[in-house]
Amino acid sequence: MLAACGQSETNPPTDPAAPIATPEAEAPPPTPPPGVGSIMPGSGPQTFVGRWAANAAWCANPQGAERPIEITTTRFEGYENSCGIVSISQVSDGYQVSLACASEGQTLNERTRMAVQGDSMRLTWLNRNNAVISLVRCPAPAAAPVAAPAP
Repeated sequence: MLAACGQSETNPPTDPAAPIATPEAEAPPPTPPPGVGSIMPGSGPQTFVGRWAANAAWCANPQGAERPIEITTTRFEGYENSCGIVSISQVSDGYQVSLACASEGQTLNERTRMAVQGDSMRLTWLNRNNAVISLVRCPAPAAAPVAAPAP
């Protein structure tokens, strides 16, 4: 049996904890640096989110060079590269995206422009002499069938 020595500094479970009073906790939220778009990862538009392939037949391939890339509002995943979306800015014909990528043991920063119309995307690699790739949206993967309960 433990005996308490003096006042307890733990608040009871029914009382909220006191706010932490530090300069960091009282500081306003950070603002993006100049040149970074107003749309940040996680809050960007959904038009480019999904699985995309240069050839519709690649949509069925789960791995290898001829597989779809997967884009979320925070990630850009392709064959032998994995990128985090650093910023997203709306431009006249779509969205300009800054990526921080890891590919084959090296890290690099990439900039792309994604313009989507329906189920087609024009992906322009701004750091690669404006190389353009046309992509098609892959259908959502089929859900695994649910087994029927045993009789």
